[in-house]
Amino acid sequence: MQPRVGAALVGRDDALRTLARVVEETSEGGFRFVAVVGDPGVGKSRLLGVLADLARRRGLATLAGRASEFEQEYPLSALIDALDDHLEPLAATLAERLPATQLDLLAAALPAFADAVPGGRGQRMADDLSGLGRYRLYRAVRLLLEELAGPEGLALILDDVHWADATTVELLDHLVRHPPRGGVLLAVAFRPAQAAPRLAAVAGQGERVDIGPLSREQTDELLGPEMSLPARRRLYEASGGNPFYLDTLARLSGGPAAVEDGKAELPLAAGAVLDVELSGLAPAALRVAQAAAVTADEFEPALVAVAAEMPEPDVLRALNEMVARDVARPADAAGFRFRHPLVRSAAYASAAPGWRYAAHARLADHLAALGAPAVARAHHVQRSGTFGDRRAVDTLVEAARTVAARAPLTAAHWLQAALRLLPETPERLELLLELAHVQSVSGRLAEGRDTARELLRLLPADDYARRARAARLCALMERQLDRPHEARALLLDELRQMPNPQAAEAVPLRMRLVAESLMRVDFRAAQAVLDLMPDAADEWEPGLATGVAAMRPMPAYAAGRIAEAVKYIEIAESRLEIAPDEHLAEWLDAVAWLCWTQWSMGRYAGALRHFDRAAAIARATGQAYILTNLLAGQARTLAMVGRLAEARTTAEESVEDARLLGSGQQLVFALTQQCLAASWSGEDDEALRAADEAMSAGVGGGEVWGAMAAHARGLALINAGRVEEGAAVTLDACDRFRSPRLDRGTLLWCCETLAQAMAGDGRADEAAVWAERAANLARPELPTFAGLARLAQAHAVRPGDPAAAAVLADEAAALLGTERRIDAGRALLVAGMAHGEAGERKSALARLRSAAEVFADCGARNLHAQALREQRRHGVRVGAAARPSGRNTDLGLSPREMEIAELVAQGQTNQQIAEKLYLSVRTVETHLSRVFTKLGVSSRVGVVTVLNRRA
Repeated sequence: MQPRVGAALVGRDDALRTLARVVEETSEGGFRFVAVVGDPGVGKSRLLGVLADLARRRGLATLAGRASEFEQEYPLSALIDALDDHLEPLAATLAERLPATQLDLLAAALPAFADAVPGGRGQRMADDLSGLGRYRLYRAVRLLLEELAGPEGLALILDDVHWADATTVELLDHLVRHPPRGGVLLAVAFRPAQAAPRLAAVAGQGERVDIGPLSREQTDELLGPEMSLPARRRLYEASGGNPFYLDTLARLSGGPAAVEDGKAELPLAAGAVLDVELSGLAPAALRVAQAAAVTADEFEPALVAVAAEMPEPDVLRALNEMVARDVARPADAAGFRFRHPLVRSAAYASAAPGWRYAAHARLADHLAALGAPAVARAHHVQRSGTFGDRRAVDTLVEAARTVAARAPLTAAHWLQAALRLLPETPERLELLLELAHVQSVSGRLAEGRDTARELLRLLPADDYARRARAARLCALMERQLDRPHEARALLLDELRQMPNPQAAEAVPLRMRLVAESLMRVDFRAAQAVLDLMPDAADEWEPGLATGVAAMRPMPAYAAGRIAEAVKYIEIAESRLEIAPDEHLAEWLDAVAWLCWTQWSMGRYAGALRHFDRAAAIARATGQAYILTNLLAGQARTLAMVGRLAEARTTAEESVEDARLLGSGQQLVFALTQQCLAASWSGEDDEALRAADEAMSAGVGGGEVWGAMAAHARGLALINAGRVEEGAAVTLDACDRFRSPRLDRGTLLWCCETLAQAMAGDGRADEAAVWAERAANLARPELPTFAGLARLAQAHAVRPGDPAAAAVLADEAAALLGTERRIDAGRALLVAGMAHGEAGERKSALARLRSAAEVFADCGARNLHAQALREQRRHGVRVGAAARPSGRNTDLGLSPREMEIAELVAQGQTNQQIAEKLYLSVRTVETHLSRVFTKLGVSSRVGVVTVLNRRA
């Protein structure tokens, strides 16, 4: 009688209860994430199988896949393994339901969608060379999972994710932090000793089920009473309580009697168990097992025959033996898999290294003859290529460029493999520059910096143009690593080596020095470097003059030379208007400074236009380290003009891109904008979480972006009602005006905020001081500055002279106008309250109504609610402020339903609404059906009629 190891699941009661609970919670409509963690062979895969059975019984669509030890570089391989066969028959239907932009991104990563995208596969992903487009891909995957879940729910189960590529781990991180809506269960299993730190961190964000070896008692229960105690002890000691090794030993030992009488030869170490199992195969079957291990995780007989150099009928006979001995098992598709990844690993290791090398080469050649893409061949080429093999180098470089947009770390892996095969040639230098780029956008900034420094070491001393390009890239990465001093030293060192400091090659380095000075708020140093640079020269490449022009406005603005700054902005804008994108690509960091100067001076329309264009160029040219900054600028500008929903979406993208980039500086900058957008939207908890993360990052001290983060936190605290605490943080942000690092416009904003806080606390004298400071900072040629100063004065005088405050607030609202819509609404609110306190009820109601409309249109929930409260205080009946919208209604709709109803009223189709809100068309239809029911209508026309009637 054979022992019953494979039939029972012993010692896992706690784990089974946890898995049953998360399945039940998922079936009730919630997202759940569970990680099963343990050493090789402890039964993780078995538990995932139980989880799959539980999910199916509860009606969840259940999809399972796994990563593979020898194909770790394949992007999203575990996800593809889980989804692709399931998606293939659904692709056409899903293509009709998913937004086109999301479908295009999915087609770049999931083969099942390749034929479902009109005009080419994944073009949007391919066009984004920044490497940060993968954030939008992750969002598209989240939407796909919601669509697959439907009303019944979905269980996505991924095994062996310790072998998953970095892109898969990033996706898991994204899904856990931004969970799919509805009933989605995401389950993973991994070995803790082999898991990347990021994977371990992701596991800590959900349910973690740790699995250890069995105890002696549990081993006894598993082996059963038919085996004597001494025999069970021998097996326990040999296996260490590891169920996989215990099972293998029990089957190889010749049965209980052999173990009991000592005839079984048990390995001294558990790791040798698999060698014993494989040695029992016939020579031909062992050779096929080794060839299969070389071929793929899921292997087909035809390819195994190529690797093994055997006729296919012989391979099939050997596979029969492998299946009979449970070394391999039939896969779900037309192929086979090893019983366990440990068996494949042992089979691969049992082959002689030279034989493995030749087998990989045979497979690479065979796949090339079949016309397989470079990505499919690269795995074998990198394990069989020879130094100087031009075809191998080309294959690896092509594969790297194919996946760079969605998996830059994989691209870096293949570029490094190509460089190992490439002799010292001019092409090697170009590949090093390409490698530095993909390393940087994959979040490996230090590695990218080191590669750029290696490139500088290899470049000839007199190759000034390429050295300048490499030095700028290296300095940018030093900056992202929060090492500004090293960046500055590198730039100065390169400049000192140039015989002509006025040469065209020196200008880009000087521009980078200007940027470093601006970040340190050393505007005099920035101006001094700019003074050494002409506006243009005959030998300059196209676009360089535009870059220089874009740098000039900020130091002039910072020094208070407003007219000069305006002149420089107009010159730079005129150059930008006529410059093609390819001329601007090299100088986007300079263009970013122009955008921020426009923002600082209240020229929001121009700032937003140039932020948008620069961000598009950054994506198309792969400049990830600039893209996050540009997105942050977009978000900040959108918030200023009152487009809060767009500001929050853009800020979220900036934050996620900064996380992918691995730059503490960019993350703080992005979180700052997320904080501001969320705070004005009335999402106080979200705003403070973003602010706290930004402040706890420990980077940015002594530079402008660190002070901006403190200012955002102070404002968020005040908006959340923690006025005293927020005022203290705001004072710290502007360094109590001793040596402030904030720009003039933000300092004025701080003064207005503090004037309001002091006046509200009954400290009129202090409010007057801050109002006077605001007046000193204001400039008559900048309307938004003058408007904030008037608003600060209105706060200060309102307690004693509400009539005067009303006049000042009205002036402020007019000056702020449509440029700073939320602040204009705040001025109208103050004017309304002041008019009311002065006994001017009609004027008060008109201002309060206008303020409520501004806040509703912007989506400023807390301010909208305040405006409604003030109207009620004056006896006006108004609806509840469940969610601000362009219409003052109280229709019983949820926030999302109201949002969709408003977009219907604007004439947008379901497809357009899905694109705008990052929903599937099915989800939009579901929400819209509920809107029909709640409004008592049966069509989109009816929705419009109701909203117009209640406006």
